[in-house]
Amino acid sequence: MSRDARWKALLELLVERGRLDVEEAAAELAVSSATIRRDFDQLAEQQMLVRTRGGAVVHGVSYELPLRYKTARHASEKQRIGKAVAGLVTPGEAVGLTGGTTTTEVARALAVRGDLSSGSPALTVVTNALNIANELAVRPQFKIVLTGGVARPQSYELVGPLADGVLSQITIDVAVLGVVAFDVTHGTSAHDEAEAAINRLLCERAERVIVAADSSKLGQRAFARICATASVDTLVTDTAAGPDTVRQFEEAGLRVVAV
Repeated sequence: MSRDARWKALLELLVERGRLDVEEAAAELAVSSATIRRDFDQLAEQQMLVRTRGGAVVHGVSYELPLRYKTARHASEKQRIGKAVAGLVTPGEAVGLTGGTTTTEVARALAVRGDLSSGSPALTVVTNALNIANELAVRPQFKIVLTGGVARPQSYELVGPLADGVLSQITIDVAVLGVVAFDVTHGTSAHDEAEAAINRLLCERAERVIVAADSSKLGQRAFARICATASVDTLVTDTAAGPDTVRQFEEAGLRVVAV
């Protein structure tokens, strides 16, 4: 296992459990205790965790794992969701994409759709996510509109009043939201209030809103609200979503697509 893969795995375990012992981590990753100690020390230097005697704890009380360190958790589900969401987009539309691992899969699925291989443009993509813009900018048939703003390193999203300035001047056909949590009563939410504000504005500028969220996000709440459930037209999730959960969203007026 490479160092990068180890670090990703260690950080995910740490976020999941809150605390890790050296011996426990060594057993999980099938490497030596000395290797784990060295990894913990180096991650602590980058302020990715807090070193303790015999182990490590998460850095701070509320911790959000940066996008670059997220591994393929729910990867197959996110890929299926991405393909399904991409299938709901019509050639020639203007599509808004927020940041996140699931919306990144939506962008990748759009990039390989055969009927979007040509056009002028085949699709207009509006995004505040640097990584998504970077992946799609090589597609000459796509018109890429990147908002301004200040980069948020955890999610590669641009936030702040500069992004507001661009989004307030445009309209889009469909906004695709990647969310941290989606609860029928409390709506969609994110960890960061600045990120939530930009995503909310993207929704307001769209004719329809699609939430792309794997089943682990459903029935959950996070700190900053993006929009109410009533503002969402379609939820695309995976088949692990419980029937009661799906029914609640459908009763709230959403079309639910489980893949």
